[in-house]
Amino acid sequence: MPQYLTLLLDCPTVIAAIFISGIGGTFQYGFCVSVMTSPSDFIKELVNKTCLQRYSVSLDPWQVSLIWSFTVSIFCIGGLLGSLVAGPLISKYGRKQCLLLNNFVAIFGAVLMLLSQKAMSFEMIMVGRLLYGINAGVSLSAHTMYLIECAPKRLRGMVGVTIATFISLGKFCGQLLGISELLGTEDRWPWLLGFNGFTALLQLVTLPFLPESPSFLLLDRGDRPACEKALKRLWGNKDYSKEVDEMMKEKAALQSVRSHSVMELIQNQSVRWQLLTIIVVFTTVQLCGINAVYFYSFDVFRAAGIQEQQLRYAALGTGMCELSTSIACFMIIESTGKKVLLFRGYMAMCATLVLLTITLYLQTQVSWMPYCSMVLIFMFIFFFASGPAGVTAPLPGEIFTQSFKSAGYTIACTLNWTGLFVLGMLFPVLVENLDYFCFLIFLIFCAICGLYVRFNVPETKNRTALEITTEFEKMHCKSGESKKKTTEQEFSGITTIETKF
Repeated sequence: MPQYLTLLLDCPTVIAAIFISGIGGTFQYGFCVSVMTSPSDFIKELVNKTCLQRYSVSLDPWQVSLIWSFTVSIFCIGGLLGSLVAGPLISKYGRKQCLLLNNFVAIFGAVLMLLSQKAMSFEMIMVGRLLYGINAGVSLSAHTMYLIECAPKRLRGMVGVTIATFISLGKFCGQLLGISELLGTEDRWPWLLGFNGFTALLQLVTLPFLPESPSFLLLDRGDRPACEKALKRLWGNKDYSKEVDEMMKEKAALQSVRSHSVMELIQNQSVRWQLLTIIVVFTTVQLCGINAVYFYSFDVFRAAGIQEQQLRYAALGTGMCELSTSIACFMIIESTGKKVLLFRGYMAMCATLVLLTITLYLQTQVSWMPYCSMVLIFMFIFFFASGPAGVTAPLPGEIFTQSFKSAGYTIACTLNWTGLFVLGMLFPVLVENLDYFCFLIFLIFCAICGLYVRFNVPETKNRTALEITTEFEKMHCKSGESKKKTTEQEFSGITTIETKF
């Protein structure tokens, strides 16, 4: 690990790219996921006051809850819209330009949040959440693609983990700023909801000093001098001729091939296993039970004797656990391998869910059982953050060649947002009917994904997209023999290309 850390420290511009792209990228997603918990009572009160002032109508509790639920879930609708438009925008304008323009969406949403209380308009919060969702949907794709393509091949796993680290940092900051000592008060909650605008402004000011993605410059625009200039700024005066040669081989393999649409990716048989991998992994990351564990953590903390007013501080512990584990994953991923982290993570999560179901069942019968449940909650968060959370986000950029990347990220992010929305709608029903036995459903998803990765996905560490494509073919060819040719079936026909490494 020190070897890889030394290599990263030798690339200060890459480190700057990690922080600058992250603070206006996946940080926004994580912050929006956790920030609505603290001001929920104040927003519900605003809904009631608005209707009373405008229409002289006092809403019933179920009506307020319905409006509140829609306000929270509209973020997912915005995220889905953002992920659908992200692919074409990224392919046309570039990763950096897309991130820059995306900041204006977040800033406009933040202005609406800040003015909502004075304007006595809960609708402004809804529109702001929708805009935040669009911003997060675009940034999930643009941030990931930009960062992975700016990193040296040997460091892509380590750099890729930071995408999940900034999600965890966003969640933790949302929890931390939401406490009553900071912004979680009746007067300051609009500033809490508008915090995204400040992080977007920070990226808007600093990102122009960073170069565009070298892969985009060479493979999409065909500008080799600009690509080499960007590599020099990112990696310093190192010998990057090997990386340029690998990109040139990919460019030759994709000569006269345009960026593919989502439908073309779905219909293309040559990348069916890569597509299936994205479907399985991104569906599972939302349905693995992490949100259910966070939900039940409050009940477990209460049973363990933690006072009601101290629960939000205990919740900060879960956020800190995820953040610190994500940083630990950053340290070990290059030496361990991504496939191993995914498989071990999901298998360990399966075992933890079984034990957690048992301890929750016995929670009222054995006095010390809530403490066991509390330990298992932290263990589950640890296993999630140390593998699936860090490895999943950059996966489409690693297993797809340049012409399929945008479409791959569009599908991945669409699955992510759809899963988050469906879980938000169905989870209350599952809890009401199954209680803690709902963990057994999540256990099935974890087991299926872990076993699928173990037997159907090659290791991606230190490999190019073409090499990974070859490995997929070796694993799934009917004869079981290794092939020296990579066959890419394009939408318009089949092109067989001799690859040499």
